[in-house]
Amino acid sequence: MIINDINSAGAVPTLEKMFLFAGGRQRMIANNIANIDTPGYQMQDVDPRAFQKLLGDAIKDRRSGNGGAFGQLDFAQNSQVKMQGGRMVLTPGASGTNIRFHDGNDRDLERLMQQLVENSSTFRVAADLMRKNRSQLKLAIAQRVL
Repeated sequence: MIINDINSAGAVPTLEKMFLFAGGRQRMIANNIANIDTPGYQMQDVDPRAFQKLLGDAIKDRRSGNGGAFGQLDFAQNSQVKMQGGRMVLTPGASGTNIRFHDGNDRDLERLMQQLVENSSTFRVAADLMRKNRSQLKLAIAQRVL
């Protein structure tokens, strides 16, 4: 079907995965910020480098199969990132890299803010590129030339 071909062409599947991952991770970071003063709270996170490796492997597989111009990404999974029915399910683990405070919390506000900015930038780039791709598609459907 032509819609499936359009949705699996070029960078669209990669951008979609980046968009889903960054959105899910943003919710985790926001939860960590919301619980920064909760006694005993352990910050939760998923490893973005592990996600990037999974995404890179899927892109290599797609390129080796058909040159990378079209087709869905055969996205593998690990213990933190899984695809289930078109949805990305993130299973966070305790970050455990911070010094524990007297209340048992392992907060690090500066690190959380850094993660928030980096992740929101990833989300924004993926969203902007998807928006640009969709606007070009709309122009092509409307038979307009820039």
